[in-house]
Amino acid sequence: MRVVFSFRAALAPLVGALLAFVPLSAGANEGAATFSDAARIVSIGGSITEIVYALGEGSRLVARDSTSNYPEEALKLPDVGYMRQLSPEGVLSVNPSGILAIHGSGPQAAVDVLKKSSVPYIEVPEHFTHQGILEKIRLVGKALGVDAKAEKLAAETDAKLTAAEKQTASIKERKRVLFVLSTQGGKILAAGGDTAADGIIKLAGAVNAVEGSSGYKTMSDEAIVTARPDVILTMKGGGPQISADELFANPAIASTPAGADRKFISMWGGYLLGFGPRTADAIHDLAVSLYGAQVTD
Repeated sequence: MRVVFSFRAALAPLVGALLAFVPLSAGANEGAATFSDAARIVSIGGSITEIVYALGEGSRLVARDSTSNYPEEALKLPDVGYMRQLSPEGVLSVNPSGILAIHGSGPQAAVDVLKKSSVPYIEVPEHFTHQGILEKIRLVGKALGVDAKAEKLAAETDAKLTAAEKQTASIKERKRVLFVLSTQGGKILAAGGDTAADGIIKLAGAVNAVEGSSGYKTMSDEAIVTARPDVILTMKGGGPQISADELFANPAIASTPAGADRKFISMWGGYLLGFGPRTADAIHDLAVSLYGAQVTD
């Protein structure tokens, strides 16, 4: 079931990459860290929805955004649209008692309308790090009034993340990874620093081949060659799929170590870049894909 509403001109969709980095700022409704009524919550952001279900509080949700496609049970909820193209009318149409959103939801005009509505709006910061995941878990638990459950889940997740990161501790030669978000118009849009892709690459014991810039950037042929990636990483789902043949047909990529060896990894976007309860597993899977038998248990 999908809730669809047209945008007014003032609420035009935010233009940008699917997972573009958004600078962090203070949360909405500062001081309102706990919903007074958490019985009917709209969850915006795939990792937020995953955490709600991991806490055993999925029954509180009355709607979710289109990036919230895990667990499967979440797909039964009404879909209020893509997290960066929200309609206030759509979100409020399900009569929520609270809105729980990841920072970076938008467009800003729509978020401003939601913040000014009578429905409490709690914003959860996004940090693409081990500690950032634990913070999200604790803040979601606080918002729902289940702090004890959140501490238990945070402790379990912390242990799994620590174990996953240790699997590549002994590797000496770190792979240089180029995460390609899109190839629209023949241009390579790749992940720099301060992005989910940068975070997961580092947690898996590798090096982001794009150095010295933040966010997702269009790369020139010269920049791609200079980056010298050993591996090309892409994501499945969330838009047009990028094939290995398409990438390695690019002359600049073909001239890199990744192109010479045709090293290509593709993983589901929400799993790879979600930074939620499943991230330890994503770290392990990416590390195995990068290093094979060198990954220790």
